[in-house]
Amino acid sequence: MSRTPDTWILTAHCPSVLGTVDAVTRFLFEQRCYVTEHHSFDDRLSSRFFIRVEFRQPEGFDEAAFRAGVAERLAPFGMQVELTPPGYRAKVVLMVSKADHCLNDLLYRQRIGQLAMDVVAVVSNHPDLEPLARWHGIPYHHFPLDPADKPAQERKVLQVIEETGAELVVLARYMQVLSPELCRRLDGWAINIHHSLLPGFKGAKPYHQAYQKGVKLVGATAHYVNDHLDEGPIIAQGVEAVDHAHYPEDLIAKGRDIECLTLARAVGYHLDRRVFLNANRTVVLNA
Repeated sequence: MSRTPDTWILTAHCPSVLGTVDAVTRFLFEQRCYVTEHHSFDDRLSSRFFIRVEFRQPEGFDEAAFRAGVAERLAPFGMQVELTPPGYRAKVVLMVSKADHCLNDLLYRQRIGQLAMDVVAVVSNHPDLEPLARWHGIPYHHFPLDPADKPAQERKVLQVIEETGAELVVLARYMQVLSPELCRRLDGWAINIHHSLLPGFKGAKPYHQAYQKGVKLVGATAHYVNDHLDEGPIIAQGVEAVDHAHYPEDLIAKGRDIECLTLARAVGYHLDRRVFLNANRTVVLNA
């Protein structure tokens, strides 16, 4: 479900205690805020509570007073609260290599207003996709990778991220393994996409390997980056059935489509504040 442009988003999480839902919704009622969407989840294994509420503000709404009031009301529950105002657009840096399908899809969804983001830079280790970025009026930073001095290239990448004020980094088929140091810096606010094939085919031409094994499912996984680049908390996954009639090029084409859809879904969930980190897992409060 897409967020309507005139609503605020309140998200919060805390230990599981009695009265959490009432505390949030009663405060909104007292402030005469109209709730348009509400989701909550209590994880009985981790004893953590998560809530996301969209609401419309009343006439004469005082943002400063509201923020102070909700913080005071929810403090006894140990809630960590975040408020996102209507129309907010996050600054995003996209990282790419040579494949253009995910970059093109994300820029298209930004252009038509489906993703509430402003892509402030595209970073790549190759020059190939600069024309696509320039067509959208987005700065393109080409930082070739010297295998003998990878930290130097990553320092340039991090400089762009910091100077643009990016709140989210998306590895839109960036085909380089990030160092553990950069992964730690981006932990929880960088999203990666990769194919999901069973068994796991590593190395060159995974879809050709999959064809030789006669796979019956192809898919993609979008997840947050952590110390282990491809093992971070999963946000979204997509899968489609295939059969003996799918040649390697058919598997590749289907894989591209699934990667685009899965990555866009994960980015959308993040931008709409639907994703909560819960240890090594995510809670995605989606309609």
